[in-house]
Amino acid sequence: MGRGPRRAAQVIDALRHGWPIRISGSDGALTLLCAETGYESGQTTAPRLLLSAARAVTLKLANQRDAAVPDAPALIRAAEPFTLPLARGLADPSQDLLHPLAGPFRAQPLEANEAAQAAMTLARLAGVLPCFLVDPDPAENVVDCDVADLAAFQDPHRLTVQARAHLPTAAAEACEIVAFRAPDDLREHVALIVGEQRSEATPLVRLHSECLTGDVLTSLKCDCGPQLDAALAAMAEEADKGGYGVLLYLRQEGRGIGLINKLRAYRLQDQGYDTVDANNRLGLPTEARDFPVAARMLSLLGVPAIRLMTNNPEKVAALQAVGVNVIERVPHQLPANPHNARYLDTKRDRTGHLL
Repeated sequence: MGRGPRRAAQVIDALRHGWPIRISGSDGALTLLCAETGYESGQTTAPRLLLSAARAVTLKLANQRDAAVPDAPALIRAAEPFTLPLARGLADPSQDLLHPLAGPFRAQPLEANEAAQAAMTLARLAGVLPCFLVDPDPAENVVDCDVADLAAFQDPHRLTVQARAHLPTAAAEACEIVAFRAPDDLREHVALIVGEQRSEATPLVRLHSECLTGDVLTSLKCDCGPQLDAALAAMAEEADKGGYGVLLYLRQEGRGIGLINKLRAYRLQDQGYDTVDANNRLGLPTEARDFPVAARMLSLLGVPAIRLMTNNPEKVAALQAVGVNVIERVPHQLPANPHNARYLDTKRDRTGHLL
């Protein structure tokens, strides 16, 4: 277990606990306190706030241009120092109707850009809103890391097989479950091999990002639960014909933004925003899944080529970009319901899905 990945893991843990962090890059360093979780010691204040460009645009900054990358970092200053309660109100757009935005705010040049970019990624990995007090006072027991530590933490080659066992399922009795984990990372991904793995067969593969609301609670807001069931049924059919299937169940709730942030996006959807705009108003990317992890899992399973069940050509391209040989895209279409029709339309119209 390398020192670099461990330091990044400690910073992620610090963000969840609300402890101050310091991130260093080649162009400078930033001392930050997460607005959402920050522990207030007395009257904590800071002269500046780091948040996403999309959120800065929502604040109608006079000199902030619209960002091509909504989750890119932006630095702002107000007439008075930021407090944690004020920063929390600014961080969460689902609260905008309850707490009208204060101001005025002004964007400032961001010199430590590498550190700021890393802060946005670390916030997403920690499942917190990407909003930070910059140079908070007081700031005690600061947890340090640098951008190289984060890169090492995200290296998919650290992922290894930890356990495997026979797992009969309702779809097919001949299944094997394989669990994967990387040092320092609390996420545990699994693969379900449906049928007998044969070297001469190209498996039917489905990448399925964890969805508590859809997979477990049978939510009608998305199509995740029915997609999971249909994928397993198709793989069972494949096994009956002498082939096999592989379901990669990735612990990347909400396409990588985390459960709580996904529910915040749901609340914004209740206010009329579509999936893409809701994520962007939170300062989070529309697509944050870790495709190199999926590629590593397939490699560890000894799967050289796949037939991918998806309606998303960009998923095919993303996997091919990290070395996965996708020889066929297999459509995976399911009917809409009154609760997810707009969600499916958004996937078609804004993220390139073929529905």
